[in-house]
Amino acid sequence: MEENVIHMTVVDRDGTENTIEVPTDVNLSLMEILKASEYEILATCGGMALCATCHITVLEGMDHLPAANDQELDMLDTLPDADNSSRLACQLHLHNDNNGLKIKIRGALQ
Repeated sequence: MEENVIHMTVVDRDGTENTIEVPTDVNLSLMEILKASEYEILATCGGMALCATCHITVLEGMDHLPAANDQELDMLDTLPDADNSSRLACQLHLHNDNNGLKIKIRGALQ
C-alpha cells in the first residue's frame, strides 16, 4: 500500500458498495472526500456540524476514529435514526490507521 493512501468502503443509500482510495495527507474531511468522489452529500452548512446532511453510519473501523465532540453529538441527537455508530462526515479527518474503514451514507438528500 502506498504511504498516505488508505482504502475505505462506501455503502451508498441504495446499498451499492464501492471501495475508494483516500489520500490522508490532504487535510480534507470525509464529507469533502465523499463529495469529491461524486457521492450525493448536501453539506448544507459547509462542514460546521450544523445540518447533519452528511450523517453516516460507521460499519467497520469506529475504534480508529476520534471521539465525537460536543457540537457533533448535539447535532446527532437531533436525528431520529442516529445511533452509537452514527457520525457526521464533516467532522472526520482520516489518517493512515483508518485503512479498511467502512461507512454507509445516511444524510438527507434535501
